[in-house]
Amino acid sequence: MTVLHYLEKTVQKFPDKIAINDSNGSISFTKLRDRAISLAGCIADTLNNKTRMPIIVYLPKSKESIIAFVGILYSGNIYTPTNVRFPFPKVQSVIDVLKPALYISDEKNAKNLYDNGIPKEHVIILESINPSTIDVNRNLSKMVDTDPVTVLFTSGSTGIPKGVTICHRSIKNYIDWVAECFDITENEIIGNQVPLYFDISMHDMYLCLKTGAQLNIIPENLFAFPARLVEYLEENTINHIFWVPSALCHIANFDTLKDIKPSHLRKIIFAGEVMPNKQLNYWRSHLPDTIYANLFGPTELTISYTYYIVDREFDDNEPIPIGAVIKNTDLLLLDEHNNLITEQDIQGEMCARGSPLAHGYWNNPEKTADVFCQNPLNPHYPETICRSGDLAHYNSRGELMFDGRKDFQIKHLGYRIELGEIEAIASSFDGIKVVSTDYDLVEKEIVLFYLGDLEKQHLQVSLLELLPKYMVPTRYIKLNEFPYNDNGKIDRLKLKKEYIKGERT
Repeated sequence: MTVLHYLEKTVQKFPDKIAINDSNGSISFTKLRDRAISLAGCIADTLNNKTRMPIIVYLPKSKESIIAFVGILYSGNIYTPTNVRFPFPKVQSVIDVLKPALYISDEKNAKNLYDNGIPKEHVIILESINPSTIDVNRNLSKMVDTDPVTVLFTSGSTGIPKGVTICHRSIKNYIDWVAECFDITENEIIGNQVPLYFDISMHDMYLCLKTGAQLNIIPENLFAFPARLVEYLEENTINHIFWVPSALCHIANFDTLKDIKPSHLRKIIFAGEVMPNKQLNYWRSHLPDTIYANLFGPTELTISYTYYIVDREFDDNEPIPIGAVIKNTDLLLLDEHNNLITEQDIQGEMCARGSPLAHGYWNNPEKTADVFCQNPLNPHYPETICRSGDLAHYNSRGELMFDGRKDFQIKHLGYRIELGEIEAIASSFDGIKVVSTDYDLVEKEIVLFYLGDLEKQHLQVSLLELLPKYMVPTRYIKLNEFPYNDNGKIDRLKLKKEYIKGERT
């Protein structure tokens, strides 16, 4: 079974139901399938029926992008989303790693491909595709659940992007679990926030294809205007969202729900970064009957592999658990000597085995071998685990608690410090809206960036009351606004470049 079987069954059950709605209109499940199959026929002709070839989708965030993804899958090939707003050198860095066989674009954006040296014969223009057919059943019968679906690119520490290769089995394992866990039906109206090249977007897209839920692609410009965004949720009766915490915090920080509430919203899921409890408590106070869930996991483990449904009250400065693993997943919390940790309050690296594992990194066997390696607890037969680089411990309830990244852990004044712990405390203070921390290796200082009304001295005194002195930042940079990357997360690299280095020069 593949993810395409979701759409095949949904077309039979809900042929005329709206599948996707965006700012340019809507499309039914039947028309989505028809257009995708026409594209698949064109791809098959262009590639002489070659399969499992990488294809870049160079389109704006829209239903056309999803049509392209599905069409590529029907042709038996692999899609990679990108962003037409990226500077082309960033797109080129993906091209250099992926070495795509084709590009799918539209008339407007294809010009940028041509101007940057992509031959016209390697580009399929959506507007020029004529209705055609392929033997869908034949293609589906040749696919196996370990065939790749997509290659999603994440930033590499060396500047070279990493293409995480994710297969049908991994996506289906997550989608089947989340649909059951959260009782997703055709009555769901999903409000998409994240870019389509971000792994969280697969939650929105494939739940739509599996259950017959309607997917609304929210206009990107609305996320800069909290009141208009909430009005959109209300007007479009959105009842399900899976957003990065920054988007939820933006609404909370402007006290938007005081004047207008998204009254239809019944499921709020978040992932991608730490959700501050102060802003979560704001949402819970205004929408107390809504389900809130913290999902966790890197792209290498396919969207999320742990989850916590918020089921009790938390103080503003408390961290939220990341909970327990999803089905077909085994979490191994390993210490630095590869011993399994089962006791509470002992920190280790989160490693996992099971269906969520991606295949590895496209055209990067060295990095793949570092992250996707033999299970050190199993000397008997080949078994791959993923070393996530995330640190965690078990609390007294047996729940996993996220402690930060291995590469976000610093050593300062002889102590090992999780910068995320400082952020969790600082973000709980009244008058603080957004917080980020970094470490100045040259000056040996912990640096705290913040947006809010507190004065620096007051913030430092407040932190001294709750943190050991060695953990309290010594430099405070108050911002008028925070930079965010294309995934909606705080752009920590930009902060480091623009402020830490800038202050020393």
